[in-house]
Amino acid sequence: MPDATPETAVRRLADIRAEMAKAGKIARRSADDIALIAVSKTRNGDEIRPLLDAGQRVFGENRVQEAAAKWPLLRAAYPDIALHLIGQLQSNKADEAVALFDCIHSLDRISLLTALSKAMARAGKRVPCFIQVNIGAEEQKGGCAIGELPDLLEAARAEQVEIIGLMCIPPANVEPAPYFALLAELAARHGLSQLSMGMSDDFATAIMLGATHVRIGTALFGPRKAA
Repeated sequence: MPDATPETAVRRLADIRAEMAKAGKIARRSADDIALIAVSKTRNGDEIRPLLDAGQRVFGENRVQEAAAKWPLLRAAYPDIALHLIGQLQSNKADEAVALFDCIHSLDRISLLTALSKAMARAGKRVPCFIQVNIGAEEQKGGCAIGELPDLLEAARAEQVEIIGLMCIPPANVEPAPYFALLAELAARHGLSQLSMGMSDDFATAIMLGATHVRIGTALFGPRKAA
């Protein structure tokens, strides 16, 4: 398939980096301050390696089990990879998540916070986290309610879990800018400097509104395969 060729993947990576730099320039921001997370869920090693060979080192996965199956071998070949968990996390997977990932973007409730804190203590490893905010108050989506954010931040401080920023997924099929702006406002209000927001269709807008991490899958890899 044309979408799967290494040349296509490398070209897409270059195009996305150029678009990121352009958006950053408009916002008077350095491209070095914006991390591209290549979302590799449902992608196999053959699809991922061309991006690794082109210098991409930050990847995002949605599921602990899938990441555990494919990343140890890739990490053995490319030891400087940073792996981010961007999907919902069950509390009973906390130990595996702490062992596998370098950053977690989906902390959204006290029970998960407690599980992660205990897992980090057992592993002797501190994993920085983003709190996922349900920015559109959508019942079907994960994320803490905006009103619950202060309590979750206070609990994280008590548990000594490092919160580096906020993450969101805006409602589909609507203009995302107001939701990105709201997340940025919430982060500033709570003294958080990092924002995980923006995906394949809206990452330029997210960058102009302060994103420090953009999560891009389809625009890099082509249409997603069935999970």
